[in-house]
Amino acid sequence: MAANSRLGCHHVQTPRFRIRWSTPAGELLAIEPHRDELARHAAALAAAYNDPHNAALLGHTELMSEADVIAHYAEVSGGGGHNFLVFRDGQLVADADLRDVAGGAAVFAFLVAAVAAQGQGLGTRTATMIHAFAFAQLRLDRVYASVVPGNVASRRALEKLGYALDPSPAARAHADEPADLVLALDRTAFERSHAAQLAEIQIAVR
Repeated sequence: MAANSRLGCHHVQTPRFRIRWSTPAGELLAIEPHRDELARHAAALAAAYNDPHNAALLGHTELMSEADVIAHYAEVSGGGGHNFLVFRDGQLVADADLRDVAGGAAVFAFLVAAVAAQGQGLGTRTATMIHAFAFAQLRLDRVYASVVPGNVASRRALEKLGYALDPSPAARAHADEPADLVLALDRTAFERSHAAQLAEIQIAVR
């Protein structure tokens, strides 16, 4: 589930990628959206971020507008990161990003939009897709995640991927808030435990 948003200037990122995975739970597609695509879904994303349940998991204290959502996406991509809208059978169900991409590492954040859809494996599948991209396409060595202590569902999904708590100074530098937990996942560990999924997930330039 997504970490706190930070707003910034607009930036056009090329190339953009799509990730496709056919699962027993449906056809999943993650895309790096173009400006018009993001604009079409900004209202739904803002509503998801502002849902009281989700806001508590994210650590949000202020409401986000559609403009805030678009600015957040622009800041991540402007900093060399990758934002994804995630669809299941054509319906928007989640979003995710890899931010602060530098030195072979990045920070991961995600959110399953509908509260009723959480806790059913969708978050784990979304995270698996984005990490396949991070490690197979970007060839990152390590990915971090900053988690609000009370966000048990997010931590559980990350641990299923192989994440473990990392109290090192390098990891703590990626904490969104001082009280957040920081977890880390290495590429070799992910590739070893998710070889079957990596063979199924398709990554391509849009």
